[in-house]
Amino acid sequence: MKESSPPPRQPLVFPQTNIPPAIREFKFTQADFERIRKLIYDYAGISLNDSKHDMVYGRLAKRLRANNLNTFQEYLALLEKGNEAEWEAFINSLTTNLTSFFRESHHFPILLEHLRSQRNVGGLNIWCAASSTGEEPWSLAITAAEAFDQLRPPVKIVATDLDTNVLKTAQAGVYSADKVDKLTQQQLQRFFVKRPDGQFEVRAELREIMSFRRLNLVEPMWSVRGPFDAIFCRNVMIYFDRPTQLKILQRFAPLLRPNGLLFVGHSENLYHAASLFRLRGKTVYELESGERPVGR
Repeated sequence: MKESSPPPRQPLVFPQTNIPPAIREFKFTQADFERIRKLIYDYAGISLNDSKHDMVYGRLAKRLRANNLNTFQEYLALLEKGNEAEWEAFINSLTTNLTSFFRESHHFPILLEHLRSQRNVGGLNIWCAASSTGEEPWSLAITAAEAFDQLRPPVKIVATDLDTNVLKTAQAGVYSADKVDKLTQQQLQRFFVKRPDGQFEVRAELREIMSFRRLNLVEPMWSVRGPFDAIFCRNVMIYFDRPTQLKILQRFAPLLRPNGLLFVGHSENLYHAASLFRLRGKTVYELESGERPVGR
């Protein structure tokens, strides 16, 4: 198979506003778009292609209204002055978070067996590098509990995300009935408590193995420390260009145990990092230099 850039996945096809420029509330030029594209790339490594022009306008026009501004030039000047609160709102506006419990379900039996194979080697560590609203890290916690057949498995999970809004939702661990409809009744009863308002809340025991924190993957210092037995970084790399992807993967490698696993999204591949990772299964990778012992 030829190495090629991964095709865009559905969650990253941002909704377009399709507002004709002539009737837009604010003037939005190509120069404005280019400044925004550079700002978010420099800050978060996110690459916006030309097709995101309308999406950017639609989302950031809300920020102009919130700040009582009349032009994108005024808004960009606010960002460039280093307004921290608005930077947070800017990043949150331009990131998309579409997720569900046990999404890309083929990964979880692999993780379950991997954790079971480590039963006799002490505490295990997992990093979920794109928490979104929490469905993925809580799916990892459920898998860990099932692997060890206990609500307090010997596993620690750290879940990170760039978007502070979704982290609040993830940490709350409360979901409507439609959000948990992919779970079995047994999983719902064992791992959630149904609240009077009809929503489902993650049990306290699972919360004990989970921690949430904000993390920007392109920052020079990360607030996570390995070694990890598994890293989930699924449907994240397609935000970045190839050089940025490689830099992040180079930082993942030393954080994995020799037999640790890296899980990526269905439209992602690591052909450009073949010196670091080799394919173990469907979108599951292991260290190229690592061994695969039962222990560590």
